[in-house]
Amino acid sequence: MLREANFARFFLGYLTSLLGTSMASVAVIFAVLDSGGTATELGFVLAAGIVPQVLFMLGGGVIADRFGRRPVMLTADAARCAAQALLAADMLASHPPIWVFAGFAAVRGAGDAFFTPALGGLTPEVAPAAELGNANALLGAARAGAGVAGPALAGVLIAAASPALVIALDAASYAASGLALARLRLPPRPPGPAQSLLADLRDGWAEFRHRGWLVITTVQFTLFNLLTWGPFLLLGPVLSQAYLGGARAWGTVMACYAGGSVLGGLLALSRRPRRPMAAATMASFGFGVPGALLALHAPLPGVAAGALAAGTGAALGGAFATTAEQQLLPSGTLARVTAIQTVSAFALGPLSFAAAGPAAAAIGARTVLGFGAAWCTLSAAVVLALPAVRAVGAPPASRPG
Repeated sequence: MLREANFARFFLGYLTSLLGTSMASVAVIFAVLDSGGTATELGFVLAAGIVPQVLFMLGGGVIADRFGRRPVMLTADAARCAAQALLAADMLASHPPIWVFAGFAAVRGAGDAFFTPALGGLTPEVAPAAELGNANALLGAARAGAGVAGPALAGVLIAAASPALVIALDAASYAASGLALARLRLPPRPPGPAQSLLADLRDGWAEFRHRGWLVITTVQFTLFNLLTWGPFLLLGPVLSQAYLGGARAWGTVMACYAGGSVLGGLLALSRRPRRPMAAATMASFGFGVPGALLALHAPLPGVAAGALAAGTGAALGGAFATTAEQQLLPSGTLARVTAIQTVSAFALGPLSFAAAGPAAAAIGARTVLGFGAAWCTLSAAVVLALPAVRAVGAPPASRPG
Protein backbone atom coordinates (compact mmCIF):
# COMPACT_ATOMS: atom_id res chain seq x y z
CA MET A 1 0.00 0.00 0.00
CA LEU A 2 2.79 2.45 0.84
CA ARG A 3 4.28 1.76 -2.60
CA GLU A 4 1.48 3.90 -4.01
CA ALA A 5 3.14 7.33 -4.15
CA ASN A 6 -0.07 9.32 -3.71
CA PHE A 7 -1.23 7.43 -0.63
CA ALA A 8 2.29 7.23 0.84
CA ARG A 9 2.66 11.00 0.57
CA PHE A 10 -0.64 11.59 2.30
CA PHE A 11 -0.02 8.90 4.92
CA LEU A 12 3.33 10.33 6.01
CA GLY A 13 1.91 13.84 6.32
CA TYR A 14 -1.10 12.60 8.26
CA LEU A 15 1.04 10.45 10.56
CA THR A 16 3.27 13.45 11.31
CA SER A 17 0.21 15.50 12.18
CA LEU A 18 -1.20 12.74 14.40
CA LEU A 19 2.06 12.48 16.31
CA GLY A 20 2.22 16.24 16.81
CA THR A 21 -1.37 16.38 18.03
CA SER A 22 -0.83 13.50 20.45
CA MET A 23 2.26 15.22 21.86
CA ALA A 24 0.55 18.60 22.12
CA SER A 25 -2.41 17.23 24.09
CA VAL A 26 0.00 16.35 26.91
CA ALA A 27 1.92 19.62 26.58
CA VAL A 28 -1.21 21.76 26.89
CA ILE A 29 -2.26 19.93 30.07
CA PHE A 30 1.08 20.53 31.75
CA ALA A 31 1.30 24.10 30.46
CA VAL A 32 -2.04 24.93 32.07
CA LEU A 33 -1.10 23.23 35.34
CA ASP A 34 2.39 24.79 35.41
CA SER A 35 0.84 28.22 35.00
CA GLY A 36 -1.20 27.68 38.15
CA GLY A 37 -4.40 26.50 36.50
CA THR A 38 -6.84 24.45 38.54
CA ALA A 39 -8.53 21.20 37.54
CA THR A 40 -11.69 23.18 36.78
CA GLU A 41 -9.77 25.55 34.50
CA LEU A 42 -8.10 22.61 32.77
CA GLY A 43 -11.54 21.12 32.18
CA PHE A 44 -12.62 24.42 30.64
CA VAL A 45 -9.68 24.32 28.23
CA LEU A 46 -10.36 20.69 27.24
CA ALA A 47 -14.07 21.39 26.76
CA ALA A 48 -13.20 24.36 24.54
CA GLY A 49 -11.59 21.93 22.12
CA ILE A 50 -14.58 19.58 22.03
CA VAL A 51 -17.53 21.95 21.73
CA PRO A 52 -16.60 23.31 18.27
CA GLN A 53 -16.39 19.77 16.94
CA VAL A 54 -19.98 19.10 17.99
CA LEU A 55 -21.18 22.45 16.64
CA PHE A 56 -19.38 22.53 13.31
CA MET A 57 -18.80 18.95 12.17
CA LEU A 58 -22.06 18.58 10.26
CA GLY A 59 -21.34 21.82 8.44
CA GLY A 60 -17.79 20.66 7.86
CA GLY A 61 -19.04 17.53 6.11
CA VAL A 62 -21.37 19.53 3.87
CA ILE A 63 -18.65 22.01 2.91
CA ALA A 64 -16.11 19.26 2.22
CA ASP A 65 -18.47 17.48 -0.15
CA ARG A 66 -19.46 20.75 -1.84
CA PHE A 67 -16.07 22.44 -2.29
CA GLY A 68 -13.68 19.50 -2.23
CA ARG A 69 -12.02 17.56 0.57
CA ARG A 70 -8.46 18.77 -0.02
CA PRO A 71 -9.22 22.53 0.10
CA VAL A 72 -11.14 22.05 3.33
CA MET A 73 -8.36 19.96 4.89
CA LEU A 74 -5.71 22.46 3.80
CA THR A 75 -7.67 25.28 5.41
CA ALA A 76 -8.09 23.25 8.61
CA ASP A 77 -4.37 22.47 8.74
CA ALA A 78 -3.47 26.13 8.15
CA ALA A 79 -5.79 27.28 10.95
CA ARG A 80 -4.49 24.69 13.41
CA CYS A 81 -0.88 25.43 12.47
CA ALA A 82 -1.41 29.14 13.07
CA ALA A 83 -3.18 28.52 16.39
CA GLN A 84 -0.40 26.31 17.73
CA ALA A 85 2.36 28.60 16.46
CA LEU A 86 0.78 31.65 18.11
CA LEU A 87 0.18 29.75 21.34
CA ALA A 88 3.80 28.56 21.44
CA ALA A 89 5.05 32.10 20.80
CA ASP A 90 2.81 33.49 23.54
CA MET A 91 4.05 30.83 25.98
CA LEU A 92 7.68 31.63 25.19
CA ALA A 93 7.05 35.35 25.71
CA SER A 94 4.85 35.24 28.82
CA HIS A 95 2.46 33.15 30.91
CA PRO A 96 -0.82 33.16 28.97
CA PRO A 97 -4.09 33.33 30.92
CA ILE A 98 -6.54 30.46 30.74
CA TRP A 99 -8.74 32.17 28.17
CA VAL A 100 -5.82 32.19 25.72
CA PHE A 101 -5.39 28.41 26.05
CA ALA A 102 -9.16 27.97 25.66
CA GLY A 103 -9.35 30.25 22.62
CA PHE A 104 -6.62 28.42 20.72
CA ALA A 105 -8.12 25.07 21.76
CA ALA A 106 -11.41 26.21 20.21
CA VAL A 107 -9.63 27.04 16.94
CA ARG A 108 -8.01 23.61 16.89
CA GLY A 109 -11.36 21.97 17.65
CA ALA A 110 -13.00 23.86 14.79
CA GLY A 111 -10.21 22.70 12.50
CA ASP A 112 -10.83 19.11 13.59
CA ALA A 113 -14.54 19.54 12.86
CA PHE A 114 -13.76 20.28 9.22
CA PHE A 115 -10.77 17.96 8.76
CA THR A 116 -12.34 14.76 10.14
CA PRO A 117 -15.32 14.37 7.78
CA ALA A 118 -13.21 15.50 4.82
CA LEU A 119 -10.74 12.71 5.63
CA GLY A 120 -13.52 10.14 5.28
CA GLY A 121 -14.14 11.36 1.75
CA LEU A 122 -10.52 11.87 0.72
CA THR A 123 -9.27 8.36 1.52
CA PRO A 124 -10.96 6.71 -1.52
CA GLU A 125 -9.45 9.44 -3.70
CA VAL A 126 -5.85 8.71 -2.67
CA ALA A 127 -6.03 4.92 -2.35
CA PRO A 128 -6.59 2.48 -5.23
CA ALA A 129 -10.05 0.91 -5.04
CA ALA A 130 -8.64 -2.59 -4.57
CA GLU A 131 -6.45 -1.37 -1.70
CA LEU A 132 -9.03 0.71 0.17
CA GLY A 133 -9.29 -1.78 3.03
CA ASN A 134 -5.52 -1.76 3.51
CA ALA A 135 -5.50 2.04 3.43
CA ASN A 136 -8.08 2.23 6.23
CA ALA A 137 -6.20 -0.39 8.24
CA LEU A 138 -2.96 1.59 7.97
CA LEU A 139 -4.67 4.85 8.93
CA GLY A 140 -6.19 3.19 11.99
CA ALA A 141 -2.84 1.74 13.00
CA ALA A 142 -1.25 5.17 12.56
CA ARG A 143 -3.79 6.78 14.87
CA ALA A 144 -3.21 4.13 17.51
CA GLY A 145 0.57 4.24 17.16
CA ALA A 146 0.63 8.00 17.51
CA GLY A 147 -1.52 7.67 20.61
CA VAL A 148 1.16 5.46 22.16
CA ALA A 149 4.30 7.25 21.00
CA GLY A 150 3.11 10.86 21.24
CA PRO A 151 2.59 11.14 25.02
CA ALA A 152 5.84 9.29 25.74
CA LEU A 153 7.83 11.55 23.42
CA ALA A 154 6.08 14.63 24.81
CA GLY A 155 7.09 13.69 28.35
CA VAL A 156 10.74 13.51 27.32
CA LEU A 157 10.64 16.83 25.46
CA ILE A 158 8.75 18.63 28.22
CA ALA A 159 11.28 17.45 30.79
CA ALA A 160 14.22 18.42 28.56
CA ALA A 161 12.86 21.73 27.29
CA SER A 162 9.33 23.07 27.81
CA PRO A 163 5.70 22.55 26.79
CA ALA A 164 6.11 25.48 24.39
CA LEU A 165 8.60 23.50 22.32
CA VAL A 166 6.19 20.59 21.98
CA ILE A 167 3.36 22.90 20.90
CA ALA A 168 5.67 24.52 18.35
CA LEU A 169 6.48 21.08 16.98
CA ASP A 170 2.75 20.42 16.69
CA ALA A 171 2.42 23.59 14.59
CA ALA A 172 5.19 22.27 12.34
CA SER A 173 3.40 18.92 12.05
CA TYR A 174 0.27 20.64 10.72
CA ALA A 175 2.46 22.43 8.17
CA ALA A 176 3.90 19.06 7.11
CA SER A 177 0.39 17.65 6.73
CA GLY A 178 -0.66 20.63 4.62
CA LEU A 179 2.40 20.28 2.39
CA ALA A 180 1.62 16.60 1.81
CA LEU A 181 -1.99 17.43 0.95
CA ALA A 182 -0.93 20.14 -1.48
CA ARG A 183 1.27 17.68 -3.40
CA LEU A 184 -1.42 15.04 -3.93
CA ARG A 185 -2.56 14.18 -7.44
CA LEU A 186 -6.34 13.87 -7.25
CA PRO A 187 -8.91 13.02 -9.91
CA PRO A 188 -11.08 15.91 -11.14
CA ARG A 189 -14.24 16.41 -9.16
CA PRO A 190 -17.53 16.29 -11.06
CA PRO A 191 -19.66 19.41 -10.58
CA GLY A 192 -22.30 19.05 -7.90
CA PRO A 193 -25.95 20.09 -8.17
CA ALA A 194 -26.74 23.77 -7.87
CA GLN A 195 -28.52 23.81 -4.53
CA SER A 196 -28.19 25.27 -1.05
CA LEU A 197 -25.87 23.92 1.65
CA LEU A 198 -28.96 22.99 3.67
CA ALA A 199 -30.17 20.89 0.74
CA ASP A 200 -26.74 19.25 0.64
CA LEU A 201 -27.14 18.33 4.30
CA ARG A 202 -30.61 16.91 3.64
CA ASP A 203 -29.20 14.80 0.83
CA GLY A 204 -26.48 13.48 3.12
CA TRP A 205 -29.08 12.65 5.76
CA ALA A 206 -31.16 10.84 3.16
CA GLU A 207 -28.17 8.71 2.14
CA PHE A 208 -27.60 7.88 5.80
CA ARG A 209 -31.15 7.07 6.90
CA HIS A 210 -32.05 5.04 3.83
CA ARG A 211 -29.41 2.46 4.70
CA GLY A 212 -30.73 0.47 7.63
CA TRP A 213 -27.40 -1.17 8.39
CA LEU A 214 -25.74 2.24 8.72
CA VAL A 215 -28.42 3.60 11.06
CA ILE A 216 -28.37 0.43 13.17
CA THR A 217 -24.60 0.36 13.68
CA THR A 218 -24.48 4.10 14.39
CA VAL A 219 -27.14 3.72 17.10
CA GLN A 220 -25.17 0.76 18.46
CA PHE A 221 -22.08 2.89 18.93
CA THR A 222 -24.00 5.87 20.27
CA LEU A 223 -25.33 3.70 23.09
CA PHE A 224 -21.98 1.93 23.46
CA ASN A 225 -20.25 5.25 24.13
CA LEU A 226 -23.01 6.27 26.54
CA LEU A 227 -23.30 3.04 28.54
CA THR A 228 -19.98 1.23 28.14
CA TRP A 229 -17.02 3.27 26.98
CA GLY A 230 -17.71 6.57 28.75
CA PRO A 231 -18.15 4.88 32.15
CA PHE A 232 -15.04 2.77 31.50
CA LEU A 233 -12.89 5.85 30.81
CA LEU A 234 -14.23 7.64 33.89
CA LEU A 235 -14.50 4.80 36.41
CA GLY A 236 -11.57 2.70 35.19
CA PRO A 237 -9.04 5.03 36.83
CA VAL A 238 -11.13 5.00 40.02
CA LEU A 239 -11.00 1.21 40.31
CA SER A 240 -7.38 1.25 39.22
CA GLN A 241 -6.61 3.57 42.11
CA ALA A 242 -8.68 1.42 44.46
CA TYR A 243 -7.10 -1.96 43.82
CA LEU A 244 -4.73 -2.13 40.83
CA GLY A 245 -2.03 0.29 41.92
CA GLY A 246 -3.05 3.69 40.62
CA ALA A 247 -1.94 5.75 37.64
CA ARG A 248 0.84 3.45 36.49
CA ALA A 249 -1.56 0.50 36.30
CA TRP A 250 -4.14 2.53 34.40
CA GLY A 251 -1.44 3.73 32.01
CA THR A 252 -0.56 0.09 31.37
CA VAL A 253 -4.19 -0.75 30.60
CA MET A 254 -4.57 2.12 28.14
CA ALA A 255 -1.20 1.39 26.53
CA CYS A 256 -2.37 -2.19 25.95
CA TYR A 257 -5.56 -0.89 24.36
CA ALA A 258 -3.54 1.31 22.02
CA GLY A 259 -1.17 -1.55 21.29
CA GLY A 260 -4.15 -3.75 20.45
CA SER A 261 -5.38 -1.07 18.05
CA VAL A 262 -2.04 -1.14 16.25
CA LEU A 263 -2.20 -4.94 16.11
CA GLY A 264 -5.77 -4.87 14.83
CA GLY A 265 -4.84 -2.43 12.09
CA LEU A 266 -2.02 -4.70 10.96
CA LEU A 267 -4.25 -7.78 11.08
CA ALA A 268 -6.80 -6.02 8.89
CA LEU A 269 -4.27 -5.65 6.07
CA SER A 270 -5.16 -7.74 3.01
CA ARG A 271 -8.36 -9.00 4.66
CA ARG A 272 -11.62 -8.42 2.79
CA PRO A 273 -14.46 -10.26 4.52
CA ARG A 274 -17.40 -11.26 2.37
CA ARG A 275 -19.79 -9.79 4.95
CA PRO A 276 -17.88 -6.74 6.23
CA MET A 277 -20.55 -5.33 8.56
CA ALA A 278 -21.15 -8.74 10.13
CA ALA A 279 -17.38 -9.08 10.63
CA ALA A 280 -17.20 -5.58 12.12
CA THR A 281 -20.05 -6.39 14.51
CA MET A 282 -18.40 -9.64 15.60
CA ALA A 283 -15.28 -7.64 16.43
CA SER A 284 -17.36 -5.44 18.74
CA PHE A 285 -18.14 -8.33 21.11
CA GLY A 286 -14.82 -7.74 22.87
CA PHE A 287 -15.27 -4.02 23.51
CA GLY A 288 -16.75 -4.53 26.97
CA VAL A 289 -14.18 -7.09 28.16
CA PRO A 290 -11.85 -4.72 30.06
CA GLY A 291 -14.81 -3.13 31.87
CA ALA A 292 -16.14 -6.56 32.80
CA LEU A 293 -12.76 -7.60 34.17
CA LEU A 294 -12.53 -4.43 36.25
CA ALA A 295 -16.02 -5.10 37.59
CA LEU A 296 -14.85 -8.59 38.60
CA HIS A 297 -11.72 -7.15 40.29
CA ALA A 298 -9.45 -9.11 37.96
CA PRO A 299 -5.71 -8.60 38.43
CA LEU A 300 -3.78 -6.14 36.27
CA PRO A 301 -2.51 -8.70 33.70
CA GLY A 302 -6.09 -9.81 33.04
CA VAL A 303 -7.45 -6.29 32.65
CA ALA A 304 -4.52 -5.36 30.40
CA ALA A 305 -5.14 -8.44 28.25
CA GLY A 306 -8.81 -7.51 28.00
CA ALA A 307 -7.84 -3.99 26.88
CA LEU A 308 -5.51 -5.49 24.28
CA ALA A 309 -8.37 -7.61 22.94
CA ALA A 310 -10.75 -4.64 22.89
CA GLY A 311 -8.26 -2.48 21.02
CA THR A 312 -7.63 -5.22 18.48
CA GLY A 313 -11.35 -5.66 17.86
CA ALA A 314 -11.91 -1.91 17.59
CA ALA A 315 -9.26 -1.54 14.90
CA LEU A 316 -10.40 -4.60 12.94
CA GLY A 317 -14.06 -3.64 13.08
CA GLY A 318 -13.32 -0.02 12.28
CA ALA A 319 -11.30 -0.92 9.20
CA PHE A 320 -13.97 -3.31 7.88
CA ALA A 321 -16.88 -0.94 8.51
CA THR A 322 -15.15 2.17 7.14
CA THR A 323 -14.13 0.37 3.96
CA ALA A 324 -17.65 -0.94 3.40
CA GLU A 325 -19.11 2.55 3.84
CA GLN A 326 -16.62 4.09 1.44
CA GLN A 327 -17.37 1.44 -1.17
CA LEU A 328 -21.15 1.35 -0.83
CA LEU A 329 -21.98 5.05 -0.45
CA PRO A 330 -21.82 7.57 -3.31
CA SER A 331 -18.42 9.26 -3.16
CA GLY A 332 -19.98 12.72 -3.25
CA THR A 333 -21.74 12.17 0.09
CA LEU A 334 -18.97 10.50 2.11
CA ALA A 335 -17.91 13.56 4.10
CA ARG A 336 -21.50 14.37 5.05
CA VAL A 337 -22.28 10.82 6.12
CA THR A 338 -19.01 10.62 8.08
CA ALA A 339 -19.97 13.82 9.90
CA ILE A 340 -23.46 12.51 10.72
CA GLN A 341 -22.02 9.26 12.05
CA THR A 342 -19.35 10.98 14.15
CA VAL A 343 -21.68 13.53 15.70
CA SER A 344 -24.32 10.87 16.38
CA ALA A 345 -21.87 8.39 17.91
CA PHE A 346 -20.23 10.89 20.27
CA ALA A 347 -23.02 13.37 20.99
CA LEU A 348 -23.95 11.61 24.25
CA GLY A 349 -20.34 11.38 25.45
CA PRO A 350 -20.61 14.42 27.78
CA LEU A 351 -23.82 12.96 29.26
CA SER A 352 -22.01 9.69 29.89
CA PHE A 353 -19.21 11.43 31.77
CA ALA A 354 -21.71 13.49 33.76
CA ALA A 355 -23.93 10.53 34.69
CA ALA A 356 -21.38 7.78 35.36
CA GLY A 357 -20.07 9.36 38.56
CA PRO A 358 -23.48 9.80 40.25
CA ALA A 359 -24.52 6.33 39.04
CA ALA A 360 -21.40 4.82 40.59
CA ALA A 361 -22.09 6.66 43.84
CA ALA A 362 -25.61 5.24 43.90
CA ILE A 363 -25.06 1.62 42.85
CA GLY A 364 -21.27 1.17 42.80
CA ALA A 365 -18.61 1.55 40.11
CA ARG A 366 -18.39 -2.21 39.60
CA THR A 367 -22.12 -2.44 38.91
CA VAL A 368 -21.98 0.40 36.39
CA LEU A 369 -19.06 -1.19 34.55
CA GLY A 370 -20.65 -4.65 34.67
CA PHE A 371 -23.88 -3.29 33.20
CA GLY A 372 -21.92 -1.54 30.45
CA ALA A 373 -20.09 -4.74 29.56
CA ALA A 374 -23.33 -6.73 29.51
CA TRP A 375 -24.99 -4.11 27.33
CA CYS A 376 -22.07 -4.20 24.90
CA THR A 377 -22.38 -7.96 24.46
CA LEU A 378 -26.18 -7.95 24.21
CA SER A 379 -26.29 -5.10 21.70
CA ALA A 380 -23.63 -6.73 19.51
CA ALA A 381 -25.63 -9.97 19.50
CA VAL A 382 -28.84 -8.15 18.55
CA VAL A 383 -27.15 -6.18 15.77
CA LEU A 384 -25.47 -9.30 14.39
CA ALA A 385 -28.84 -11.07 14.27
CA LEU A 386 -30.45 -8.37 12.12
CA PRO A 387 -30.68 -9.26 8.42
CA ALA A 388 -30.01 -5.64 7.39
CA VAL A 389 -26.51 -5.93 8.86
CA ARG A 390 -25.71 -9.51 7.92
CA ALA A 391 -26.81 -8.97 4.31
CA VAL A 392 -24.23 -6.26 3.60
CA GLY A 393 -21.74 -7.84 1.24
CA ALA A 394 -18.36 -6.68 0.00
CA PRO A 395 -18.84 -4.87 -3.32
CA PRO A 396 -16.57 -5.18 -6.34
CA ALA A 397 -13.36 -3.16 -6.36
CA SER A 398 -15.15 -0.28 -8.08
CA ARG A 399 -17.24 2.21 -6.13
CA PRO A 400 -20.39 4.26 -6.80
CA GLY A 401 -20.12 7.75 -8.14
